Amino acid sequence: MMSFREGKLGGEEKECEESVLGSTESKSVRENGSLAATQFTIDENLLVDPKLLFIGSKIGEGAHGKVYEGRYGDQIVAIKVLHRGSTSEERVSLENRFAREVNMMSRVHHDNLVKFIGACKDPLMVIVTELLPGMSLRKYLISIRPKLLDLHLAINFALDIARALDWLHANGIIHRDLKPDNLLLTADQKSVKLADFGLAREETVTEMMTAETGTYRWMAPELYSTVTLRQGEKKHYNNKVDVYSFGVVLWELLTNRMPFEGMSNLQAAYAAAFKIAAREAEHTR
Repeated sequence: MMSFREGKLGGEEKECEESVLGSTESKSVRENGSLAATQFTIDENLLVDPKLLFIGSKIGEGAHGKVYEGRYGDQIVAIKVLHRGSTSEERVSLENRFAREVNMMSRVHHDNLVKFIGACKDPLMVIVTELLPGMSLRKYLISIRPKLLDLHLAINFALDIARALDWLHANGIIHRDLKPDNLLLTADQKSVKLADFGLAREETVTEMMTAETGTYRWMAPELYSTVTLRQGEKKHYNNKVDVYSFGVVLWELLTNRMPFEGMSNLQAAYAAAFKIAAREAEHTR
């Protein structure tokens, strides 16, 4: 296991003692002669000392970063290292997303949400959470195939997920990336916790939100254009998009199959958007 300060993950050694963005204006953007959109900051009480972080083996990887098993002081933890971006504009966007994720995770505490421990900006953008010794729900379902999940366990998992979503929604947060890969089993494999707030955002009543996120197979149709299926468009939607994703996950819990099996994620999105489900329904009878 390597110290966070040593060369395994690169970057110069700095103290994590200031807010993530420091001021309302990003230096990299100022140098390009323009200001970024709304900037986010992080309470310094949420920041951890990088000298106490030790990085172990990689346990996961996604579009926005990598997750390692590690240690913070005397705690065994999960350390999520986020990508920095290669341009000034991309860097500012990712810093904002990082700060938003930290702020949301730090203010919601629930038995079915992965516990937030702390964050650090330098030398890397890092989020530290509890480490669950179980596997993801996706891996667990695959491991028991072709068997079905015990019905009582499936119901318990579904209730865990519903409680997590209910708590998030009560706190004005939409997860937007609910899927089995982001649901982690506890050590006894009798409960699940919702993880990865990288694409979550606070719900607003009047603001149009960007449909920038998620995996098509689990995304509600209102998150993408049914004509072009292009992400990144501004749309009105609410926390019901999580309810749609919950329905897809519930189907998987009960059938131990992936919806629209044999289709790519993009094909599955078309099938959902245009209600091409007759063949799938025949399969489950």
